[in-house]
Amino acid sequence: MLFVTATDTGVGKTTFAAALARTLRAKGRAVGVLKPFESGCEPRPDGSLWPRDAATLKAAAGAPEPLEALCPHRYALPLAPGIAASRLGEDPGLGTAVAAFERLRARYDRVVVEGAGGLLVPLTPRHSVADLAAELALPLVVVARVGLGTLNHSLLTVEAARRRGLEVRALVLNDSPDHPPGPDPSREDNAAVLGRLTGLPVLGPLPRVDRPDAIDPWVARWHGVLGLA
Repeated sequence: MLFVTATDTGVGKTTFAAALARTLRAKGRAVGVLKPFESGCEPRPDGSLWPRDAATLKAAAGAPEPLEALCPHRYALPLAPGIAASRLGEDPGLGTAVAAFERLRARYDRVVVEGAGGLLVPLTPRHSVADLAAELALPLVVVARVGLGTLNHSLLTVEAARRRGLEVRALVLNDSPDHPPGPDPSREDNAAVLGRLTGLPVLGPLPRVDRPDAIDPWVARWHGVLGLA
């Protein structure tokens, strides 16, 4: 069981979570996936909202559950889910997300849960991503950018998690497409500095790739460190 969070939005959470599910499945493991809150969903002609990230996780895991079960809270506006809910006058709470997780935990030995944005992003008007991770009692893996700026973002995220009593298993550095290409001398030191200052395993950096499954060989080697072997 593992909760995938990040230092920010757009750093590669879904790509990494999908690779975890795909590589566990390749080893013959039955794995459940859950992204209980997703915003920026695509409106469909039938009035439904299509959650791209949850669909990516479902495909990676080969999950038989319908998308409605894997992503119960969906919003069209590209905002933090809690803000999107507030604009609609809704306060969904965490109960539906917790119940969805419990159903998966009863069926699978391994469940990968993905948050939304960074650790303190509001999921509801009253709850953050960290609150959901605490409610599910899951350890975290934090996905972060590899380049300049990641030290502050990563250290703040780890500190916020620890202050809330959350276990952080590892940091994963990812060469996100959102990060500008080109020379960045900070990449030479960031992993070592983060490892020294947090005491955590720092995995990666994952390379920038054309196909999401191209990172699978790296991710498959990390199952043990992440407690998923």
